[in-house]
Amino acid sequence: MQRSDHNWRDSLVSLTEKVLTWRKRRKLIRHEKQKQKNQILDWLEAFVWAACVVLLINQYLLQAYQIPSGSMIDTLLEQDRIFVNKMIYGPELVPGMFKTSGFADPVRNEVVIFENPSYIGRGPLFDILQRVIYMVTLSMVDIDRDEFGRPRAHFLIKRAVGVDHDRFRARDGVLEIRPHGEAEWVDETTFQQRAAIDYPVRRMIDAEDYQLFSEAGRAVGLQDLNIEADGDGAAAIRRLQGYSFPDAYHIDSVRTSTVYSAQPHNRRLAARNAIFELGWYVPEDRMLLLGDNRDNSRDGRHFGPVHTNRVLGRAMFRYWPPRRIGRIR
Repeated sequence: MQRSDHNWRDSLVSLTEKVLTWRKRRKLIRHEKQKQKNQILDWLEAFVWAACVVLLINQYLLQAYQIPSGSMIDTLLEQDRIFVNKMIYGPELVPGMFKTSGFADPVRNEVVIFENPSYIGRGPLFDILQRVIYMVTLSMVDIDRDEFGRPRAHFLIKRAVGVDHDRFRARDGVLEIRPHGEAEWVDETTFQQRAAIDYPVRRMIDAEDYQLFSEAGRAVGLQDLNIEADGDGAAAIRRLQGYSFPDAYHIDSVRTSTVYSAQPHNRRLAARNAIFELGWYVPEDRMLLLGDNRDNSRDGRHFGPVHTNRVLGRAMFRYWPPRRIGRIR
């Protein structure tokens, strides 16, 4: 019995010595490999791992985004840096492709990021590469630039103002809304009060300027018809050149109406004039996305409602500059 117990202890000691020896040998081998490893390769490996972690977070959870313009003033200023919640609406499995279902659908009044409907890509490989670099560098490097070196707007950030079956129209720059099931049009301020929502709308154009815009629009329409504008119209066009942010939508609506009145048989003009007169209809599963800074925003008034599967995330938190850190509402 004692002999058997003694043999068992010897076996345990021998096994322990082998395990410890193996661990020590393995540690020495790893240490020698580490000593022989090129320091630059070591840094490169660390960078690649960090980049992969950042890419995964940006692609599936939170994406860093830089505000490219002043279209969302005062909510967001140009060059603000924000985090966008991509998980809530469902991330894309691959940048630009295979969007998954999320935990919620985008709703009215949310500030969202979406793919620019007017954007013309340079092919799927370039688009994926651009988005990967943009995400890995936390929006600091954007290789997608135009011939003048300016970043091309692949993504836009706006507020969801219209939802399924709403109708919208503009009258002298004032947005009017006819919600689904309602018979009357109401201005945006009244609609906010009735819907118990609140978001800022910034205007840069005075109401009295719309007479000038209307005169300029009629004069341009007459020129399209090869009719010389009168003195007031020509003067309005000249004065218009001094405006930094004229209401191009209103001017175009008057221009279209002027040409259509002379060419009612033109189907293209008839369809465009109907949009100006009757407003935009928001189909199911689409949203009308507008900038808070209405007079300096190219948005749904120009490219129409956007499908919800092109809405990539909800603006959540502003992290730069430090004085503007805070939640986005």
